[in-house]
Amino acid sequence: MIYSVKEIYFTIQGEGFQTGKHAVFCRFSGCNLWTGQEKDRANATCNFCDTDFVGTDGLNGSKYTSADKLSEKIEEVWDRFEGEKFVVFTGGEPLLQLDSELIDALHHRGFKIAVETNGTLLPPENIDWICVSPKKGADFKLKYGNELKLVYPQEAFNPDQFKDLEFDHFFLQPMDGKDLQRNILQSVSYCIENPLWRLSLQTHKIMGID
Repeated sequence: MIYSVKEIYFTIQGEGFQTGKHAVFCRFSGCNLWTGQEKDRANATCNFCDTDFVGTDGLNGSKYTSADKLSEKIEEVWDRFEGEKFVVFTGGEPLLQLDSELIDALHHRGFKIAVETNGTLLPPENIDWICVSPKKGADFKLKYGNELKLVYPQEAFNPDQFKDLEFDHFFLQPMDGKDLQRNILQSVSYCIENPLWRLSLQTHKIMGID
């Protein structure tokens, strides 16, 4: 397996259940819901994406030729920090590339592994934390996990349809963009009226970090 990686960096998790946790983020290149090219955004299934996942030109980005080489780089990025080793695989869509070999290699190095996925693909076994963020119009398959994080609002995409799925935590995350403040207020209102749901804010953007 050759892994195409946009970037690998150490940060503080900014959203969802793990907010505030030290983590290495490994962002894979590529997605199955948008090419990442602005010319294709209007017709993309996920046309509100706010992430650059094209190419391998970010910090520590490259084509890694083995699970051992990629896990070694992730450990190198973590090495000067203490505490529980934690890596978050994101994208794009990380389940296009994350496989059992890489999971085993990172577990061998003592990492706990999280993934942030759009839920259109089923994951390999032994991922420690699964966060699913469904998108309207996508073929939603992954209906279980630790955390469901729904970008809100998506037109005609009611959170109520997810309430009986097998997740431990349910979050609404206000959609970024020109209507962010309105979306925050709508999300707060929904969470107050529906206590299953908790509010997730993108605190890393508030703090000005990645």
